[in-house]
Amino acid sequence: MFSQKDRQQIEAKGIGLETIQKQIEHFEEGFPWVRLVEPARVGNGIISFNDEEIEALEKSYNLHSGQKDVLKFVPASGAATRMFKHLFAFLEKYENNEEGHKYYLSDKEFNSVYYFITNIQKFAFYNELKEIMKADGLDLEDCIKNQDYDVVIDYVLNEKGLNYASLPKGLIKFHDYPDGARKSVEEHLVETANYCRDRKGKVHLHFTVSPEHIDHFKQTIKEVKGKYEKQLNVEFEIEFSVQKPSTDTIAVDMENKPFREVDDSMLFRPGGHGALIENLNDIDHDIIFIKNIDNIVPDKLRDETYRYKRVIGGHLISIQEKAFRYLEKLEGDFADMQLLEEIADFATNDLTIDIPKDFNNYGSAEKKEFLFRKLNRPIRVCGMVKNEGEPGGGPFWVKQKNGEISLQIVEKSQINLDDSGQQMILNQSTHFNPVDIVCSIRNYKGKAFDLHEFVDPETGFISIKSKNGRSLKAQELPGLWNGAMADWNTVFVETPIITFNPVKTVNDLLRPTHQ
Repeated sequence: MFSQKDRQQIEAKGIGLETIQKQIEHFEEGFPWVRLVEPARVGNGIISFNDEEIEALEKSYNLHSGQKDVLKFVPASGAATRMFKHLFAFLEKYENNEEGHKYYLSDKEFNSVYYFITNIQKFAFYNELKEIMKADGLDLEDCIKNQDYDVVIDYVLNEKGLNYASLPKGLIKFHDYPDGARKSVEEHLVETANYCRDRKGKVHLHFTVSPEHIDHFKQTIKEVKGKYEKQLNVEFEIEFSVQKPSTDTIAVDMENKPFREVDDSMLFRPGGHGALIENLNDIDHDIIFIKNIDNIVPDKLRDETYRYKRVIGGHLISIQEKAFRYLEKLEGDFADMQLLEEIADFATNDLTIDIPKDFNNYGSAEKKEFLFRKLNRPIRVCGMVKNEGEPGGGPFWVKQKNGEISLQIVEKSQINLDDSGQQMILNQSTHFNPVDIVCSIRNYKGKAFDLHEFVDPETGFISIKSKNGRSLKAQELPGLWNGAMADWNTVFVETPIITFNPVKTVNDLLRPTHQ
């Protein structure tokens, strides 16, 4: 299947030929559906803390986090094109005449172009947009009065104006303040300074960005870093990394043969956010918070967000310390049955590990080996918010290939919706995943785990795309918080809905939580 030229292309990307062959096998055979057992709920897979416990965990985190090596990891790759999908669609159809205006007025819902235009003064980027248009001899308000909505939107999206369609979300102005607007990346600096500060006042952040945007990110940080360090009395240590070419996946045609470009080279595509397990694996910090670039709120709403970051962080530190103590004991020569039962209770109640029914029939050595293997894994504590809309992907108890039951974050695309039983379990779900995670990726000896060892390679995803009018199949790697962390110790904690405020469309910035 592969010529010498193909092999050179594969080698240049740093991908093993066996990896490519495995990807093609997945195209041919498909990925197995996840097997849902039941949704995780409060009291059965999701912990809900009372006010007293919340206060204690917050105090504990404040007490211990300064001595820990803490970092926030923010996936910030990719252009924000999807944020402006409705604006692009409008530009294609709108003409400045009576019929065009009827089209503009035909939809006045929240995510409409009408709502965007009539509330344009409320966007944090409004003043900058106005100044750019003024420099070109245009008055923004006059354009709106004259129904030149296409001109305004053109200046929002394209290079002559803000060029937002080509920028990542991290570089878009999200929130306005008396001293000026803040981009999303700036808001993450402000937030992280609150709960990732060590005892020396250092704050560590890591952003994963696209190669074409890295210089722009670095320039933005250079411009604002000093200002926020002075305001917040901290010193930022900021790292950037890009998605590795070795995590790209081969695209195939509808016959599962490599998709060929005009020059006969093979087409490779980014492997999705699951590729970032490589970036995470290169980081060696004790405690790592993971949060998406677009899930950020202005200062007025930060208190609750900060509180629950400390709560899940405090809970992680608590169970991490217990796990480490037990692992040290299990490593020793002596562990009596009473201690083994105590550790098994901890594994069940604190780490939600499924203990086999015949565990009591195991011998001492077998129990010891099982518990050591289960405890000696990366840990993640994941905030889960109540699902107030339609049921979707989120926290579930899942049956694995080896028959074990484990807690997993499951995307809708992993579920066989044609199976009525699986559909019913999905419909019964009460919470969803806001990507509010804190991790421990070092073992009890302080050495970083090799995170590749804990990935479930059977949890990828295949989708149909097109290029130059030709259909193709694309493959995504196991998602970062799905299959890439499938074999981690997983704990779910209920967090309030206010901690989840994503910006999926630009109109989301008009919601009260972002104003």
